[in-house]
Amino acid sequence: MENFNVELELLWKKLESWGDYAVLMLPNLFLAVLLLVITFKLAGLLRGWLGKFINRFSHSPALNNLILTLLYIGMLLVGFFIVLHVLNLDGVVISMLAGVGIVGLALGFAFQDIAANFVAGVFIAFRRPFRVGDLIETNDYRGVIKQITLRTINIRQLTGEVVHLPNKTVFENPLTNYSVNGTRRVDLQVGVSYAEDLEQVQQVVSEALNDVKNRVKEKEIEVMYDEFGDSSINFKARYWITYKNELDYVSAKSDGIIRIKKAFDANDILIPFPIRTLDFGIKGGEKLTEQLETITASMKKGRALGGNGQAGSD
Repeated sequence: MENFNVELELLWKKLESWGDYAVLMLPNLFLAVLLLVITFKLAGLLRGWLGKFINRFSHSPALNNLILTLLYIGMLLVGFFIVLHVLNLDGVVISMLAGVGIVGLALGFAFQDIAANFVAGVFIAFRRPFRVGDLIETNDYRGVIKQITLRTINIRQLTGEVVHLPNKTVFENPLTNYSVNGTRRVDLQVGVSYAEDLEQVQQVVSEALNDVKNRVKEKEIEVMYDEFGDSSINFKARYWITYKNELDYVSAKSDGIIRIKKAFDANDILIPFPIRTLDFGIKGGEKLTEQLETITASMKKGRALGGNGQAGSD
């Protein structure tokens, strides 16, 4: 019974000391709660003000939200550490900082790829090499950008499939943006007969392409011969068009082909069919007419011999 009374007395003294400490800490506790409330209010106000400021310089919602969230969390952490200091819990602050450092290091090793895609997404958001709606080609994929996040670039291919490309892959590899300039050049490969007047062909093609769909009038049409083909002299007809989407390019190219074909028909300009030479001899050089004559003679000789044999038997 005496041991129980002793232990009860010790417990009571402990509770009394805690009560005295709580009474002494009441002002600090009140101040800590007040500081915590002020921290949340101030963090919210600063987040709203900084959001309006950042939106003037960055048009990436994902990046803006990331920056604002990090600033908001940072301000809350500062206020939280101040509250712990007011409550004389500095040892807890040191332990938390050490724990955060160790956890951050471990997560960094565990999620290297995610971190790399995240950092690449931040760089892409700042540099803005493309926007939603642009037609791009990268990593053997070609399509229209549907969404840009801090982890992936989502593009819809021209055949309809949606591809999610990691930001790291896009950032580290060559990329072609077809939409950035608003114009694009159409190249048509055409061939004409060796018998045609090449200067006349140039003039006919230039006139035919003058009113092609969406053509940029300020840039000249180029008709340049580039090679002697097997059965034709080949040239390239090049002209520039205004470009917003792939349909603009495809329709302008189709319109150019139609106009050239009509112009050639109207001016009796021949687009020759491929010509093939058949070699009937082992060493080459024998003509088809000679072969036909030889075959015809053999057939006549065979008929004559057949006729003589039938007469002799009669």
